[in-house]
Amino acid sequence: MPKEKQTIPVNLGDHVELRVETLASSGDGLCRHEGYTLFVPTGLPGDVARCEIVKTTPRFGVARAVEFSEKSADRVTAPCPVFPECGGCKLQHLDYGQQMAFKVQVVTDALERIGKIGISVPIESVPAERTLHYRNKGSFALSHKGGKPRIGFYKQGTHEVVDSATCDTLLEPVNTIKEWVRGLMQQHRLSIYHEKNHKGLVRGLVVRHSPETGQSLLAFVTTTGEFPQKFTEQLLNRKSLIDLGIVGVVRNINNHKTNAILGDTTKTLWGQDFLTDRLGDLEFQLSLTSFFQVNPFQTVKLYDIIKEWVLQKPGPVVDAYCGNGGISLWLAKSGVGVTGVEESAESVADAKQSSQRNDLPNCRFVTGTLERFLADPESIGPAQTLIVDPPRKGCSEEVIDAIPQLKVERLIYVSCNPATLARDLARLSDYAIRAIKVIDMFPQTAHVETAVLLERTLSP
Repeated sequence: MPKEKQTIPVNLGDHVELRVETLASSGDGLCRHEGYTLFVPTGLPGDVARCEIVKTTPRFGVARAVEFSEKSADRVTAPCPVFPECGGCKLQHLDYGQQMAFKVQVVTDALERIGKIGISVPIESVPAERTLHYRNKGSFALSHKGGKPRIGFYKQGTHEVVDSATCDTLLEPVNTIKEWVRGLMQQHRLSIYHEKNHKGLVRGLVVRHSPETGQSLLAFVTTTGEFPQKFTEQLLNRKSLIDLGIVGVVRNINNHKTNAILGDTTKTLWGQDFLTDRLGDLEFQLSLTSFFQVNPFQTVKLYDIIKEWVLQKPGPVVDAYCGNGGISLWLAKSGVGVTGVEESAESVADAKQSSQRNDLPNCRFVTGTLERFLADPESIGPAQTLIVDPPRKGCSEEVIDAIPQLKVERLIYVSCNPATLARDLARLSDYAIRAIKVIDMFPQTAHVETAVLLERTLSP
């Protein structure tokens, strides 16, 4: 029998009183009005507010809180002057303890509802001691208004740049360098890229910083064209760069009509094309495009958790989607033999340099897709433990289907997306979950990082 079509009980512009029941996985408040689901950005459980309907679809709507008659007991004052306009940090107004509870619940719901997985182990949380000024990398969008550059992050759901002199989640040197560049761009009236007509020079700005070494790498993302000579002279003033801790200035060329931040070509304008970072007693070489966790303070906790799990049953490890080799090198330091697999040639080059810097011959890296190496397991050698740390889209079906054929005794899945984590774990029927940890890599945001330990339940 066909489903009866639901009547939408509200119209655009209507004002209704809503009580927020819970938080959706997006971090938005979730309400119901006459059986119809409504999401309220900035709404928290316990809030009661008069709201304006700003979007409707057959399945759900979105409402904007206009006036609160009751406020959640967990509501706090957000430190950021552009919250909630900026779409970067959706949970700044939520008590930090409740942020952690929310993230654990998101993982629980994903495993149970998406993966249909019965959770037989406790989900442990690993909160951050530093909930502000933790990000070591800022990727800034640019636009212009009134002849002045606007530099910041996008307003939620739009390509409208929210201009701000500072971001409270970034390490302070990142903010300082960004504002120094803003001054130069304004002084020399640099042309800023306009995505609608595909005209203009500067389309993005990236700043990486190491709190341990004090080094920073500055990158301009541009279309083809030349910087004004006087701008270049002032930008590459050696004293200014050294005073700011900048060890390299690079330019990435992106001429494509795309939302992707970076293009394929990067040129060094001054200094070197990488910075040196340090975690514990390990040094890492980081180029512009190489992947590295943005929260160094929580990264150490994540790596220690993985090391503890690996050392419970020592043996060779394959570290898939290894990026610049952070996990691989952390394990190799403890004497573990590791093979890192990574598709990005630039990241592998950084990983190999870092391995040499730290004198870790028991760590090797190979370039290529995981799918390719799983099709020929002998090329990466035997493994006691397989670590996968895929992007948000999770592992491909090809990878999930191939994992049981490897017959590794242990699998560690590190995920930045609970939904794809649940989907993938549901298909790994040969493995049982032994531990789940939610590590808060991104305080003040709805992003969730999870590490899961699994063991093979069938005999090889």
